[in-house]
Amino acid sequence: MSILATFSGTVPEPIEADFPWLSLSILFPIFGSLVVPFIPDKGDGKTVRWYALGIALVTFLITVGAYLKGYDPSQEGLQLAERVSWLPDLGLTWAVGADGLSMPLILLTSFITALAVLAAWPVSFKPKLFFFLILAMDGGQIAVFAVQDMLLFFLAWELELLPVYLLLAIWGGKKRQYAATKFIIYTAGSSLFILLAALAMGFFGGGTPNFEFTHLANQDFGTGFQLLCYGGLLIAFGVKLPVVPLHTWLPDAHGEATAPVHMLLAGILLKMGGYALLRFNAQLLPAAHAQFAPLLIVLGVVNIIYAALTSFAQRNLKRKIAYSSISHMGFVLIGIGSFSSLGTSGAMLQMVSHGLIGASLFFLVGATYDRTRTLQLNEMGGVGQKMRIMFALWTTCSLASLALPGMSGFVSELMVFTGFVTDEVYTLPFRIVIAGLAAIGVILTPIYLLSMLREIFFGKENVEFLSNRELVDAEPREIYVIGSLLVPIIGIGLYPRIMTETYIASIDGLVERDKIAIEQMLKPSETISSNKNLSLITSSTPSLTPYKVRKS
Repeated sequence: MSILATFSGTVPEPIEADFPWLSLSILFPIFGSLVVPFIPDKGDGKTVRWYALGIALVTFLITVGAYLKGYDPSQEGLQLAERVSWLPDLGLTWAVGADGLSMPLILLTSFITALAVLAAWPVSFKPKLFFFLILAMDGGQIAVFAVQDMLLFFLAWELELLPVYLLLAIWGGKKRQYAATKFIIYTAGSSLFILLAALAMGFFGGGTPNFEFTHLANQDFGTGFQLLCYGGLLIAFGVKLPVVPLHTWLPDAHGEATAPVHMLLAGILLKMGGYALLRFNAQLLPAAHAQFAPLLIVLGVVNIIYAALTSFAQRNLKRKIAYSSISHMGFVLIGIGSFSSLGTSGAMLQMVSHGLIGASLFFLVGATYDRTRTLQLNEMGGVGQKMRIMFALWTTCSLASLALPGMSGFVSELMVFTGFVTDEVYTLPFRIVIAGLAAIGVILTPIYLLSMLREIFFGKENVEFLSNRELVDAEPREIYVIGSLLVPIIGIGLYPRIMTETYIASIDGLVERDKIAIEQMLKPSETISSNKNLSLITSSTPSLTPYKVRKS
């Protein structure tokens, strides 16, 4: 009997929405972007940027309204559900909804996008096209987290690729064409695995295809089928997360992007990969997740250490922060690979926390570049006396990134660590080794971040550099953007329940589902013996498994 048969009927029925909050939050910015070309503007963008800011703020208010009016954090299942048959012959349905895995990220998306529009205030080159793409991305990214149909998810996933490509190719730096092309090759190429998995799962069992998540969650997929789908999806989502060695597009993209595009890449796009791993790999394919989970943890440790060491060696400011982002996303992989509610909850909180912290750091990178016109650390130095407010903002955001107690990063990383080391599913030696290796990244992070601050603000003064630059301190708009990001960063750090309570019910249900899969796999039965070549566990070699093998 298939492992997944154990879960039949355990997925709660969706709660219908009284008002189409989620459809409105997706379609409003998309239709709003279509009006941009018709806005009278002299070419400097002063009119269109106010329009874009208004659309982004209204979208944020719509998502807040959805949370306050139609979302109950204590419910595990899907809420705010809307379902309209779109192309019934193809099995394509406009199905949207939100649960604890998606609602925090929907709010994060609309919030970061509104701030990204404000960060794009100085854009004067083709402003209509720029803000058109930003607004279109807003709707597409919300759709990725809100849609509940796998084929529709694939379409939403693809929708955001073209705007990012154009934002990199048109407004990027000197190597913008290379960075944009690399981004589209990696992300579009890997997304083919999503389409293949969607078609395989939707047509499973014959009959009329059905791609809705609630249907797929109750399908009796065989273990071998799950492993194939899981492997393909891991590649697709691993590129977006990104997972080493599928990460090389990210430093190049960040190295050429502008500040608002940085904020969208770090604040939202990376979270799409983590969300999809939770939604599809962990939730829909629990039997395969039980066997792949140790690999996720090992990959997470590789991410943390490799990216931290690489960041330490970078002399380009953008690439240093980019590798820092890759390192921090390693904690998400460890949390997803754990089988504890605390660890998985920490992974979810880490995504939200890093979305806020990463957006703030990259915004400051852009603001610093606008003043210094350089990204090379060896060309900077001694600018702290002339940009004191900017130094204070940099210091606060860097302390948040290195997980200072009282900041959101500290809570999320502590939850991941504590959840994993207390997870009795894994053997004690495996937990000790992984925790010890991950701690190396935690030690390296403050070293490279604090040394970066020293080189920028307190390094040896470059007299020629300082004499040729007008180093204006932070403007009110810049202080407002960073202040808006610091409020939730510090708020979550001081009172994490304000965020964890929004998703803990869904996380508990997800973890319980995966624990049942682990229990089924660990039984010395035909389930294990029929999958000797695929499973990480075999009764004949218990010493090689990271799991505690149960005896009959």
